[in-house]
Amino acid sequence: MGDWSYMSALLHKVYSHSTVVGKIWMSVLFLFRIFVLGAAADNVWGDEVSEFTCDTREPGCTHTCYNAMFPISYVHYWVLQITFVSTPTLVYLGHAVHVIHREKRMMEQLRSCTGGGVQTKSRYTDERGKVKIKGVLFCTYMTQLVFKVLLEVGFSVAQFYIFDSIFVQSYFHCKQSPPCARNGAQCYVSRPTEKTVFIIFMLVVSGVSVLLNVVEMIYLLCNRSRERTKKLLAQQHAFSSQQSPANPAWGGGASRYGGIPLVPVHSAGVKGGEQSEDSDWKEKDS
Repeated sequence: MGDWSYMSALLHKVYSHSTVVGKIWMSVLFLFRIFVLGAAADNVWGDEVSEFTCDTREPGCTHTCYNAMFPISYVHYWVLQITFVSTPTLVYLGHAVHVIHREKRMMEQLRSCTGGGVQTKSRYTDERGKVKIKGVLFCTYMTQLVFKVLLEVGFSVAQFYIFDSIFVQSYFHCKQSPPCARNGAQCYVSRPTEKTVFIIFMLVVSGVSVLLNVVEMIYLLCNRSRERTKKLLAQQHAFSSQQSPANPAWGGGASRYGGIPLVPVHSAGVKGGEQSEDSDWKEKDS
């Protein structure tokens, strides 16, 4: 197995810029795929070629039967799968770093033009430096999730087409003629049970990865819908507070009488009428 340290370092940077479900997916990728593949693959598949034997001495027959049984090494196939599945995440990391760097540069230019008087707030990062998945980053994040799901499903389906079955047989009859004889040869595979268990384990982990990606997409869509609802309610509350009357007593009367504001009669019309009548009587007496 090769050295995974470089990819692990890159994926560790993505870990701090992901959601809660994305961090779980990253843990599954490290623990159940990269770690298990690197630790157990050599022990399980190390004798894949050396212990593959056929009951024939015809030159080239054993190698031809091996290629028929394993068109591609399972280990190499899983390494290729992990590399391709991790690539969209690394692309998102590069795009996020580019967007944040461009935003910081624009903020610095704005501060230099205004002499530091204007304090601008970052759109894509919070006070702790954590990336906010919104705007163009939201589109990039959702796109990389869709590509990861498609790649996982594609590799899992392609595995059935390449190897025909997930169960490794202990022996099979090879009928590659030539270079084998007309009757073919009987070939034997070492430790078929361990290989079968390992294949099923990697398929299950791939299915869990697909499930986590789908859950993360639903999680992001629900969060975005919740934020839009809160923003809409805040706008409606601000609009209603601007339209409300200054006197709270009038607002209650308006709500009871169909929204039409009522003028207090006792303060405007009644007292004014009584004062005018008193003045008329005083003039007549005089």
